Order: sequence, then C-alpha cells, then structure tokens
Amino acid sequence: MGVSPYINFNGDCRQAVDFYAKVFGSPEPEFMEFGDAPPNPDFPIPEGAGRLIMHAEFLVEGSTIMCSDVPPGTSVTKGDNISLIVRSVEEAKVRAWFAALSEGGKVEMPLAPQFWSPLYGYLVDKFGIGWQLYLASQPGADA
Repeated sequence: MGVSPYINFNGDCRQAVDFYAKVFGSPEPEFMEFGDAPPNPDFPIPEGAGRLIMHAEFLVEGSTIMCSDVPPGTSVTKGDNISLIVRSVEEAKVRAWFAALSEGGKVEMPLAPQFWSPLYGYLVDKFGIGWQLYLASQPGADA
C-alpha cells in the first residue's frame, strides 16, 4: 500500500493542489469538501467550513500526495503541516502500527470506523511526527 505525505493548508488547499497538479502534469484533481461528509454529531462541521477541502490528492511521478484544509479555529504552521499516511488491507497491521507509534505520543483521533474507511486514526508520535493510519477496504484502494 505504501506511504504518502499528507499536507494541511489554512484555507488555500484547492488553489495549492490545482497549482501542484499543473506543475507536475497530474490528472485534474477531485476535491471532497467538509460539507460533503455525512453529518456526525461527534465531529460537527464548524460554521464556515463546508466549502473547505476535506481531502484532495495529486500525483507526482506515480506517488500520491494527499492534502486538506484545516477547520476554522485550527492553526497550521508552515513547515509543520505535513504528516505521513500509511494504509494497509490488513487490520492487524494497522492496529499494531497505531499502538506502537502512539507509545509516548499523543492520539489525536483514536482508531475508529469512518465513512471513507473501516478503520482510521491519527496520532503524533513521541518525535512530533504525525501519522494517519487506515484500513483500506481493498488492495490498491487509496481514500
């Protein structure tokens, strides 16, 4: 499944992804906005976040770069806004990686089912590196 970088933006994700896709000759990117997500009372969409980008990706020489805007009230520090995303079709691997990486770190979003994945979680490890781990529903599935 591989490892992909994930870049967070402060409201200009659409412009950045369009720019990078053009620079690298990627296919036209598709954008998922926060407003496209089904309602979830545990994670309500903040006022004004509906048109922000929840997920987008572009290709650079066969490697997928994933991106999103952060919701209002969340800050982005340029240079600190990249995490690594690791996906697998094996649930046991995802759970083991998450447990090991969270030791001494901070779990930001515990492993749980999401509408895009049967299992997803986000943590910052003891070295300050952000990790997004998820169970892909099938081999070759990305997001």
